[in-house]
Amino acid sequence: MPVTPSQQVVSELAPTGFLRAAINMGNFLLVTGKAPSGDPSGVSPDMAAAIAARLGVPVKYVPYDKPGEIADDAEKNLWDIGNIGAEPQRAAVINFTAAYCEIEATYLVPAGSPIRGVGEVDQPGKRVAVTARSAYGLWLENNFKKGELLQFNSADEAIKRFTDEKMDAYAGLRPGLIDVAAKLAGSRILDGQFTAVQQAVGTPKKNAAGFAFLRDFVEESKRNGLIASLIERHATVGRLSVAPPT
Repeated sequence: MPVTPSQQVVSELAPTGFLRAAINMGNFLLVTGKAPSGDPSGVSPDMAAAIAARLGVPVKYVPYDKPGEIADDAEKNLWDIGNIGAEPQRAAVINFTAAYCEIEATYLVPAGSPIRGVGEVDQPGKRVAVTARSAYGLWLENNFKKGELLQFNSADEAIKRFTDEKMDAYAGLRPGLIDVAAKLAGSRILDGQFTAVQQAVGTPKKNAAGFAFLRDFVEESKRNGLIASLIERHATVGRLSVAPPT
């Protein structure tokens, strides 16, 4: 049976009469363009629109350049749901559903690198560049133990420093690394992954009933094919995958 929101849920998630959906514009897989209205288009905006439709309210997109900025505003009453990666640091102020889709994260190594596997990167003396406060960067912050993790404010800066300073690896989402590798002769993307960035729907912790609805709606959307249809609609098959059911 479809998940039906109560009036309490609608009041929590749409207190202004709109569902204000915070969207990470920096994720090129989840936001793939703009609609004629100027609103963002892609799997993430469409997921927010589907939630709003179930609530019976219009959606209002609140764009952000970086996912960390969404988390920063979680307690400022600027958005009702946020579609970003679920990470422990963000969970301090946001309740996250299980993931609705996943993106593989791995490393790119320079030409001539002796590194052959993901497990060879986190070793003494190895230096890795990553975009600060990205979901995969937060994972590395918690789990990269032996090597040196260098975090930069943007992907462009991280790639430039990786190249200029002859670092051992650059960490990123596999689909994005394909474009980087095409510009760096001889560079290689390592097989496997160090994590899968799990894209979830979050809401401020005060929205207890709203969170329960979102949790069930995400599971329903994985079962009934909605997420798969959004991935196909926006031509991200093979780059995004439907997260497994919980």
